Amino acid sequence: MPRTSYLYIMLTALLVVLTTACITPRKGPTRVYAEAISNNMTFDAIIVPGIPFNNGSWDSVMKARLLWTWVLYKNGVAKNVIFSGDAVYSPYPEAKIMGLYAQKLGIPKEHIFYDTQARHSTENVYYSYLLAKKQGFKTLALATDPFQSSMLKGFTKRRFETPIYHLPFITDTLGAYNHLNPVLDKKEYEPVKKKNFISITEIEGIFRRMGGTLGWQIDWDKHDGKKLERL
Repeated sequence: MPRTSYLYIMLTALLVVLTTACITPRKGPTRVYAEAISNNMTFDAIIVPGIPFNNGSWDSVMKARLLWTWVLYKNGVAKNVIFSGDAVYSPYPEAKIMGLYAQKLGIPKEHIFYDTQARHSTENVYYSYLLAKKQGFKTLALATDPFQSSMLKGFTKRRFETPIYHLPFITDTLGAYNHLNPVLDKKEYEPVKKKNFISITEIEGIFRRMGGTLGWQIDWDKHDGKKLERL
């Protein structure tokens, strides 16, 4: 593909991303969660994409995703959790760090599973789906922030035979649990630190990273029909 065409496609994709962010429904998360509760929906596992761990503490986005994970687990919506994320921007594998926090919140370690291959949001879903299949899980939901959930809606619908339900977090609900603030001791998170870490920013340029976000780095050729088979 000519370089100019490649850049054009990537810039168009960025425009789509920004447009989507502006039109994400505010009431959507409340509606879909209410639907799940009213229909007594329970998922074998929820997929929770990772967030970089910096300065020895979670940031507001990681906290929100983890509190929402805990809410879904304690309310019986999720039987298990799949945390997904390699060491991408910091030397700590995102999935492993989030798993440590989840245990502090009260989710048993035997119900926590890890994908440490994903380096982009589409890969979070892709590798978690493969892990779910290996574990024998039959029903999946994606639990993340409304923006990322909206971004991945088309991808989950187009690429997987088994439907992946979207359960974006509800800001008002999380507000009731904002006082929960578990702390990881250095001796707890240092053992998971990745040796010889190199940040993705030193390996991939911005356009390649955008392509990764769109799922272009996944080897779809090994999947017949470009779609993952049913769980």
